[in-house]
Amino acid sequence: MDYKTAGVDIEAGYKSVELMKEHVKRTMREEVLGGLGGFSGAFSLAKIKDMEEPVLLSGTDGCGTKVKLAMVMDKHDTIGIDAVAMCVNDIACAGGEPLFFLDYIACGKNYPEKIAAIVGGVAEGCVQSEAALIGGETAEHPGLMPEDEYDLAGFAVGVCDKKEMITGEKLKAGDVLIGMASTGVHSNGFSLVRKVFEMTKESLDTYYEELGMTLGEALLAPTRIYVKALKSIKNAGVCVHACSHITGGGFYENIPRMLKEGTHAVVEKDSYPVLPIFKLLAQKGNIDEQMMYNTYNMGLGMILAVDSADVDKTMEAIKAAGDTPYVVGRIENREKGVTLC
Repeated sequence: MDYKTAGVDIEAGYKSVELMKEHVKRTMREEVLGGLGGFSGAFSLAKIKDMEEPVLLSGTDGCGTKVKLAMVMDKHDTIGIDAVAMCVNDIACAGGEPLFFLDYIACGKNYPEKIAAIVGGVAEGCVQSEAALIGGETAEHPGLMPEDEYDLAGFAVGVCDKKEMITGEKLKAGDVLIGMASTGVHSNGFSLVRKVFEMTKESLDTYYEELGMTLGEALLAPTRIYVKALKSIKNAGVCVHACSHITGGGFYENIPRMLKEGTHAVVEKDSYPVLPIFKLLAQKGNIDEQMMYNTYNMGLGMILAVDSADVDKTMEAIKAAGDTPYVVGRIENREKGVTLC
């Protein structure tokens, strides 16, 4: 009896590491110390000394049941972008710069090429967010998970000067809400998606005119990473008063998280285009409008509040970073909460 007979292939693990090295190399920053394969990832904090009061920000998340679609479609090269996005977007909306990322893959059986494809997506997410991929873990769980299944999660650390943190304390009536376009469902609400649509290769390969692509392509579109857009806003000299990453819980749960007591967000639903995938989802699932806005991003992955005098500058900075902005509402003086009208 040996470990391989028990279901864990150590040699496959070695091969996975070799295949992913090229992907990891793309993410390197000068602060990274040492190479891949050590017991821990090392990252120099020398640059942080220039900050008055450096604050570390962290985020951890996974892709939820979106991984099920990747498995059904046998397409594993973008799901890693989702894992990175869910972590670094949280850091960015607090005013931080992501520094490094670590991934964790649990699988029933280690297929080196599949693991390398997943890590390739993680590396792409790190490149998009300018974070270094400094470590990770691939764990085989024979008997706990089916051989062809896996789960993916990650952890990111970022930094900002305390005076530049986005806390919502500067929020005031008259501030303008600006939303940044999402790429689709992102990584939330897939348990409901999987109840509405049949999760078969045939169903996901179905082409929909209103989507301009197959259902699977629309649903698997990777989560948009907004790190560069928020950095562009900061470099333009704009002070963001509040910011919300629209994830699970949609508008009704996430927007109030950026508000201070006595401030109320008013979002105008017709101020931006709702993506076709959400219209199709609501129609096929007979989901009412409030539930849609309470579950999904509905086409806006990030919403921020700025002074009315900074709107044009903010819009230009977002466009310069390659994102699409919309003026979607305003802040009022009343009970903390959000109104969609």
